[in-house]
Amino acid sequence: MTTPATDYLSEVDRYSAHNYHPLPLVLERGEGAWVWDVDGKRYLDCLAAYSAVNQGHRHPAIIAAAKAQLDRITLTSRAFHNDQMGPFLRELCELTGYERALPMNSGAEAVETALKAVRRWGYRVKGVPADKARIVVCSENFHGRTTTIVSFSSDPHYKADFGPFTPGFVIIPFGDVDALEEAITPHTAAFLVEPIQCEGGVLIPPTGYLAECARLCRERNVLLVADEIQTGLGRTGKLFASEWDDVRPDVMVIGKALSGGVYPVSAMLADPAVMDVFEPGSHGSTFGGNPLAAAIGRAALRVIVDEQLPERAHELGSWFLGELKKIKSPHVKEIRGRGLMIGVEIKTASGKARPFCEDLARRGILCKETHDQVIRFAPPLVVEKEALEWVVGEVREVLA
Repeated sequence: MTTPATDYLSEVDRYSAHNYHPLPLVLERGEGAWVWDVDGKRYLDCLAAYSAVNQGHRHPAIIAAAKAQLDRITLTSRAFHNDQMGPFLRELCELTGYERALPMNSGAEAVETALKAVRRWGYRVKGVPADKARIVVCSENFHGRTTTIVSFSSDPHYKADFGPFTPGFVIIPFGDVDALEEAITPHTAAFLVEPIQCEGGVLIPPTGYLAECARLCRERNVLLVADEIQTGLGRTGKLFASEWDDVRPDVMVIGKALSGGVYPVSAMLADPAVMDVFEPGSHGSTFGGNPLAAAIGRAALRVIVDEQLPERAHELGSWFLGELKKIKSPHVKEIRGRGLMIGVEIKTASGKARPFCEDLARRGILCKETHDQVIRFAPPLVVEKEALEWVVGEVREVLA
């Protein structure tokens, strides 16, 4: 039987590049933690657009800010000032504690910005010889899809036939402080790390890992760069996951929930000692800091603070993780998480995680597998406890 969904899926298959493998359903509407497909079925969104909609779908305050700005001006380029970017950057810095912010669009752009900043810092401040700067990264990392970023991925799927690759990166095991110490040389400018490797399978390092990395970086005059694009802005139960180790990175990269899922907004955060390596003409973006993005970002930040979303993620996430861990299943290898970022790892003997995600979708729960074996649960932080109670019961049946 032909439905609106089958028509759309055929159209996408015909005209789209085949660079994604989404679940075969077509969404047309969202509100809060819920979404509806074109056939009228309702689902609980347990992916939250990879943590871009921490505030929930179409949060009224964010939508109102977007509509108001659409009636005024949307783009000026950085050739001129606009009346929204300054207030946005001030509010962002006041909330995060950094003195400077550089606005971009996608998360990958913000990571690229940070890479340029720390390399230039290495040359101009630390005194690394020209073109010798090295940046240490972790295996199983995910920082984006640009050519430079996939150059230091350890996943062959991200790299196959995309070379030649950008040099200057050293890959070490995630969670291994000794490996970091061994990798640092006088030419090392920075260590780039995710506090939790979300795409890697919700991998959580040992307690105190980030604090030890920060101590080592300070001792060796190396910048600590935290990619908090997915873990930041409340997702793990604090404003930033780095706070779980009482760490303030030298550079922080944020995005996704910075706009509440309404518009692409990202930023690099740092103090003048790092940010001031940029001068006019050295870096930029036509859309970075545009007034529409800035107005939306301001509203998105207010929602996170006013609705105490980090605290909500901590409370609900602790309960949800505890309930999931009570499930007895022959298919589960491990369940791990922090806040409302939770991964259920499926044993290889039970096959891949995708069939479990497909079963959950049929029951009205949207998850997506990551690294083949892990079901990721990361609903909007506005999700109600009653909805998660229902999820636990459905997950118990699926995993049985």
